[in-house]
Amino acid sequence: MALKNNINSSISTSLPCSVPILFLTFTSICTVSLSLFFFLFTSPSSRSSSSLISQNALPSDPIKVYVADLPRSLNYGLLEKYWSSGSDSRLGRDTDNEIQSKKIHSQERNLKFPPYPENPLIKQYSAEYWILGDLMTPSEQRTSSFAKRVYDVRESDIVFVPFFATLSAEMQLGKGKGLFRKKVGNEDYERQREVVDFVKNSEAWKRSGGRDHVFVLTDPVAMWHVREEIAPAILLVVDFGGWYRLDSKSSGGGNSSDMIQHTQVSLLKDVIVPYTHLLPRLHLAENKKRQTLLYFKGAKHRHRGGLVREKLWDLLVDEPGVIMEEGFPNATGREQSIKGMRSSEFCLHPAGDTPTSCRFFDAVQSLCIPVIVSDNIELPFEGMLDYSEFSVFVAVSDALKPNWLVSHLRSFSKEQRDGYRRKMAEVQPIFQYDNGYPGGIGPIPRGGAVNHIWKKVHQKLPVIKEAIVREKRKPPGVSVPLRCHCT
Repeated sequence: MALKNNINSSISTSLPCSVPILFLTFTSICTVSLSLFFFLFTSPSSRSSSSLISQNALPSDPIKVYVADLPRSLNYGLLEKYWSSGSDSRLGRDTDNEIQSKKIHSQERNLKFPPYPENPLIKQYSAEYWILGDLMTPSEQRTSSFAKRVYDVRESDIVFVPFFATLSAEMQLGKGKGLFRKKVGNEDYERQREVVDFVKNSEAWKRSGGRDHVFVLTDPVAMWHVREEIAPAILLVVDFGGWYRLDSKSSGGGNSSDMIQHTQVSLLKDVIVPYTHLLPRLHLAENKKRQTLLYFKGAKHRHRGGLVREKLWDLLVDEPGVIMEEGFPNATGREQSIKGMRSSEFCLHPAGDTPTSCRFFDAVQSLCIPVIVSDNIELPFEGMLDYSEFSVFVAVSDALKPNWLVSHLRSFSKEQRDGYRRKMAEVQPIFQYDNGYPGGIGPIPRGGAVNHIWKKVHQKLPVIKEAIVREKRKPPGVSVPLRCHCT
């Protein structure tokens, strides 16, 4: 009887414990199974969308930015100078008249923060304007920015140099190219010299050797005369094409010792940023049937890597379903470019004088699948974006085979093309600089270009800090050997 009681007692004490265990085990198996089901059968684009959303969330530790105290004449004062000057000699009469009428109709010269030029030759490089606009926005409005502005340089992660280098260079080029490569009589060179002398004499530069300073050099010729002096800094560039290629027209008469060395620009310390797109955004819901297979609008004849463009042009110009047009999306050709890109399945992106151009970003905003024929291209925000999800990459050697490229593009199914366009619609905001506020002074889009640039610079900080520490421990007179950090 005692044994029976013991057994009953044992059963009664074990059951309440074993039932929940079985239930929890069963629940866990179901949860894992459902998770695997949704992971395996959810589309890659949906998973990448979730990843994109998480990237747009702002970390709790923002990058701390100190703005170098440059004279206003080197940034917003340059805009005032631009709006009060004559027309650009490189533009057609119609474009000149349109820009001039805008200048007269508005009050650019009387604004504290004048607008950036609509001149397409300059507007495509306007990153400098929007980045500084974010930093100039009152702190209480900057809740969406990944950058925190600090006013004590000792508290900063980086020192931002607020020089509108592109605007300076393009204003000089607009007067005529003759003086650009010279120093005497070159106003752009005088401004470059003023900037470099200012920052190199600061305690912040001496502390780091300039390695934590940030320059915006989106124009391939920006700060052309002083590049070697600022090469240790963090450079925001559209690509490296204008840096490490020897140029027979250099101020040194083609002497390679006068040119920037390829060891002084690197994806380890520098940041590739987007061009400013010139064409308006087309939303996915507005997309219509596209009649043309492949579209290109631009100059046929270019230098350096652009020689490939001429060969492509000759191969494609008479192909059915392909449109190759000379021109630039300025005031007179803008509508033609909008129509061409929005009515084409693919938009050709061959290398020009440099590996990239704003054409790629216009294509994305137009939901026209970019076809990249540029073996040495660098693209913004790699690691945050997978460009293969919405772009077609083609080796130059394949593209130059007769009939190869058109056949390759025709092989993409409608489902594939629609998938590319859905992904493009998702990433369009990432390449957007304009925050919609006058003078660029106001809250920036959380998932826009400026915030992605700040995040990319933030990724460089460990490497920059390591280089600063290494430099400090060197004995006097010892130089660091040049090492190629190309990737």
